[in-house]
Amino acid sequence: AVVAPLGTIYDTLWVRSADDSVRTLDQVADELATYDVVFFGEYHGHPGNHLAQMQVFQALHKRNADATLSLEQFERDTQPIVDQYLAGEIGEKTLQEEGRGWDNYEQSYRPLVEYARTHDLPVIASNAPKNIVICVGKKGPEILDEIPQPDRGWVAETLHIDEGAYLDKYMSFITGTASHGPAAKAEDDEAQDDESASHGIPDAMRGMVMRSFAAQVTRDDTMAESIARHLENNPGRNVLHLDGNFHSASHLGTVERLQLRMPDLKIAVINPIIVEDHDNPAWTAEDAATGDFILLVQTIPEDFVRDDAREKFQREIMSKRMGNKCEYGVDQ
Repeated sequence: AVVAPLGTIYDTLWVRSADDSVRTLDQVADELATYDVVFFGEYHGHPGNHLAQMQVFQALHKRNADATLSLEQFERDTQPIVDQYLAGEIGEKTLQEEGRGWDNYEQSYRPLVEYARTHDLPVIASNAPKNIVICVGKKGPEILDEIPQPDRGWVAETLHIDEGAYLDKYMSFITGTASHGPAAKAEDDEAQDDESASHGIPDAMRGMVMRSFAAQVTRDDTMAESIARHLENNPGRNVLHLDGNFHSASHLGTVERLQLRMPDLKIAVINPIIVEDHDNPAWTAEDAATGDFILLVQTIPEDFVRDDAREKFQREIMSKRMGNKCEYGVDQ
């Protein structure tokens, strides 16, 4: 099919994976409105990706008045802060500071939260607190048994740390990080909130890498449980969940963990695909397999051109991560 070029970084192209057809936003929204939960993966900070999220949220709400927005970008213990903001009891600065909003909140997520606030729609602060994720990455999931309430309740009651496609994908990511290019930033925050940066996994390092995977799963299971609890307490609502695309591509990660909790849910996945040739955007069968719909977006600028600058940044990040302390356990 002949498709329009992606002329600006805001331009996107919708593709329905089932029949490889280019669709309009209205056509996409008509179909997505029939699902209970829609996962919209993202490249964090990509303007076109975030604009499309806002457009989908608005379109779904027009079709389903009982819409809910779920965000990876707020952690579960900040739900009271998010609720206070939606109720007009606090200002945005308080939301940002006490709610630990992401650095790109204003540019990327403010439009969606403001739409929810204006239309009196719930917003789920779905993610696991970073300090607990750090502990799992350092000490393994066993550390959760040492975390007292109410803190223990900020992460999922049950973690699914199983062999399977998601673990295989995670291992591939860990061993291939250096080749990810500019899109890697979309996955780095999730898949590297751990203590492993090895590009090969010898047996001696497998324990560390599995703790790293457990930290990743802590986020996935917590987001899945947060959505499931909302639906159990609010039957009939339709949820749009935003997350880094590593969490939801190919119906893995958070998606499969939500399906385990609520097998009867009808779940759709939107996955963004970076396009190198903006004038002739194209996709592969492998791209299409990552979601029920894929969203073609422009490339984003390289973080680094020179290897020495990239390596310096990586050393600084790893030094910071190695300095992270676990607040729980006997050897804090």
